[in-house]
Formats: sequence, C-alpha cells, structure tokens
Amino acid sequence: MLHSRKLLYINEIARCGSIRKASERMNVASSAINRQILALEEELGAQIFERLPRGLRLTAVGELCIEHVREVLKDYDKLQARIRNLKTPQMGKVSIVTTIGLAAGPLPHLMGKFFAEYPRIRVLLRGDGGITTSMPVVSGEVDLGLGFNIPALPGIRSLANFDVPLGAVFAPEHPLAKQSQVSLADLVEEKLVLALPGTSLRDAINLAFSPLTVTVEPLLETNSTEMLRTLLRQGPFVSILNPLDVLMDCRSGNLVYRPLSDAHIRPQPMKLLARARATLDAATSIFVEFLIADLIEMIREVSAGTAGQPV
Repeated sequence: MLHSRKLLYINEIARCGSIRKASERMNVASSAINRQILALEEELGAQIFERLPRGLRLTAVGELCIEHVREVLKDYDKLQARIRNLKTPQMGKVSIVTTIGLAAGPLPHLMGKFFAEYPRIRVLLRGDGGITTSMPVVSGEVDLGLGFNIPALPGIRSLANFDVPLGAVFAPEHPLAKQSQVSLADLVEEKLVLALPGTSLRDAINLAFSPLTVTVEPLLETNSTEMLRTLLRQGPFVSILNPLDVLMDCRSGNLVYRPLSDAHIRPQPMKLLARARATLDAATSIFVEFLIADLIEMIREVSAGTAGQPV
C-alpha cells in the first residue's frame, strides 16, 4: 500500500456514518478504527468527525480531509489499473452515475455492446437523478456522470454535450400514431401520464406547456420511467418523454415516438461530465469514447423521427 489504512477508515466512516458500520464492512475491530481516527485528529489538531448520538458526521475539517482522501484513493486505483494494463491490455474499472431513466432505457443495450467489445473492463453504474447526478462526481465517488439539465458547477468539466428533443410517446395503435408530428394542443385532452413534478424532465414539460392557456392534469405522475413505459404499452395513455428512455421499446415496435411540432419547445441538454482535475485512465477513456459515439447515433435516430416508424 502506498497510503495509510487511516484513509480507508475515514472514507468508509464518511460513507456509513458510524464506526460500527464501517467496522462491519471492513471486518476490522471498532476499537482499532477509533484509535486510528483519534490519532489522526490529534496529529491534525482538529476533529475530523463530529460525534452525534446516532453516529458521526464530517466537520468542516473533515470535508477537506475526505476530498483529499478520495483523491488519493482514486489515484491509487488508477495506479493499480495502469499496472494491470501493462500486464494485460484493456483491463480496468469505470464508475458512472446516471439518471434512473437512462439506466433503464438505452444504457443496458449500450452496455451489452460495450462488454462484447471490451469484456475485461468492469463498469459500476448507479442510478440517480436531477442535480444529484453531479454530486458523486464532484466528491470523487465516481469517475463519470451522465444526466439532463446539469448546471455548471465548480469542480466538474464537460466531456460531451447533447441536445435531446422531447416527444410524445404512445402505443402503436393509438390514433396519434398516424401523425408524423404531434402538437401540445393534441395532447391536452389525452390520458396523460407524466414524470413527477420536480424532476428535470417534468420541468422541461412544464416549460413547454407554459405558453398554452390550459391546465395540464395528468392521470398519473411518477418518477419511475419503467412504470410509464408499462402503462404506455398497455394504452390508451400518452406521455411526453425523452426519447432515449423509450428507444428500445420504439425499436421493438412496442411504443411509438413522435416529435412535438410546437416551435417554442427546446431540446433537453444532456451532459457527460468528469471531475475537473481528474485524469481519465485508459479504461475510462475507452468507455467515454464508446459512450459518446453510441449516444450520438441514438440521438440522430430519434431526432430523425425514425424510431418507431413503420418500416
């Protein structure tokens, strides 16, 4: 090891919120971990953790420490990956956080293609949502973040930006499927099922409807893309979705996506991001290149309106 086990202890306690849980996860005695933390706090001359009745919480000094700790641990992981790559090319591990919709939508198909080409690269993928997509990237918990409407934040850099259009989605037998485009006015009287208020997708939908002098009253509001897709496949429901979330259903003919014809509607910005100061290792660079290329092709497909069109 090129670093002290104290760093591992600090990182695990910060994740778990208690020495006992960290002890169980690391299979190390609680007393041993506590001694190491107390010794480090004495060395620093400041508390790293605030002792609470139900656990521990990082102090301001602790927040500075955990940023350094995770940077050191990430650098060590990269060193190990580079050593492995010298022995066996195209090995490594990539971690990414993305939205629940993307994780359940196009990414499984994309990951299948990736593993077929790079079977020795491991991927850790977690679903998240909204602005929180960037937080694990900033903290160094993951290498990459992929999500919608992510604001510019200190500590992150954009690797790629995409404009993804919104569209109406419904079953192939729905009357609107006969149209090549659909207007918002067409949707007002339909049985709408929409993303939950507060999500980035719903914010975009509300912005789209804002010029209309009508009240939108969906039958269902949920943060589960899978539930929306299941309802839409049953019919006669209609939703407004990011087409990437339903691309696989459209390709298989289970759902139909139609672009919205209203000129004022703006596409959703999607961003692939990484830490500003982090250097991407070989495995992560390979994954990023593959991800960008495949996403570009998917977005071209949905933007052209060919997904779900009769062949």
